Amino acid sequence: MSILTHGLDRPFGSERLPRISAERQAQLKDLALGALTLFSMGSVLTALIALRTAIYVWHMHA
Repeated sequence: MSILTHGLDRPFGSERLPRISAERQAQLKDLALGALTLFSMGSVLTALIALRTAIYVWHMHA
């Protein structure tokens, strides 16, 4: 909404959506934790692959 047409009697951004229910918030928290776990496992796997490749290249040139 444009600042020029917004009513000056209300603070800007007061049209917020209602709060999320506790049950839905718990589901979203579980989903976020699962996604973080998955990304962390992917990062560890990528690091292990990079380390193994570096060791392989190091032995190949030695």
